[in-house]
Amino acid sequence: MNIILKAALWMSGAIASFSAMAVAGRSVSFELDTFEIMMYRSFIGLTVMILVIQIRGLWPQISRQNLGQHTFRNVAHFTGQNLWFYAITVIPLAQVFALEFTSPLWVLVLSPLVLGERLTKVRATAAVIGFVGILIVARPSPDTLSLGVGFAALSAICFALTILFTKRLTRTTSIACILFYLTLMQAVFGMIAAGYDGDVMLPSTQTLPWLAVIGGAGLLAHFCMTNALAIAPATVVVPLDFIRLPLIAIIGLLVYGEALDIWVLVGAVVIFSGNYLNIWSETRKTT
Repeated sequence: MNIILKAALWMSGAIASFSAMAVAGRSVSFELDTFEIMMYRSFIGLTVMILVIQIRGLWPQISRQNLGQHTFRNVAHFTGQNLWFYAITVIPLAQVFALEFTSPLWVLVLSPLVLGERLTKVRATAAVIGFVGILIVARPSPDTLSLGVGFAALSAICFALTILFTKRLTRTTSIACILFYLTLMQAVFGMIAAGYDGDVMLPSTQTLPWLAVIGGAGLLAHFCMTNALAIAPATVVVPLDFIRLPLIAIIGLLVYGEALDIWVLVGAVVIFSGNYLNIWSETRKTT
């Protein structure tokens, strides 16, 4: 099977999981803050990972090698995820996802520093086109800028760093090891952040199912994305996630009554165009 097709199949699982996590995250945000959501999500994910590792006998793959890279990856992810969970509660889901889709642009810009990949003219052009799309989506002005927009944009940078360090780790580290340290470190970070004020809210019976969705979907999303990154370049894998925008826009319309903002869609198309230019260039190199 073609490498890009395999990556697309893995990313379809990530798309469904991230979309489910957005709906579940908004559903519990009225009771739990973002730190508590991350803490409970990580507890669920860590429990699942320990069971899977134990059943499949994968403990020999869990090593302390590259702990520094694991730590940096998970600090970036924890920060980005908290910013993302806040953003989905205060601005339309489609706008959050459109700004999140700038992660591939940050991958292009930062990959020479983290992975040693060359920033070609095509990649630079794709990044510039994408940043024009950011301006269209955000429409920066005193009336349109908000914490939600800013946090969504910052989360994209954090997710790009997460992607780059995941790709770097896959060179020497198993997927089971990456996901184990993901859930373990996120649980520790979550406990520290949620408990710093000595007031941790216990989930109610209404929020427990949604937390289960967040924990399961979050773990499945990373499993799918990590597998995709293990078989294809980061600059090819991430743009495949763009199918999530029309899906979440429809969900936002049907479930939350969010109006479809034409400028968000226009900006997303511009962002997609920049990323598609990069995909087209990368695909030509492999044929």
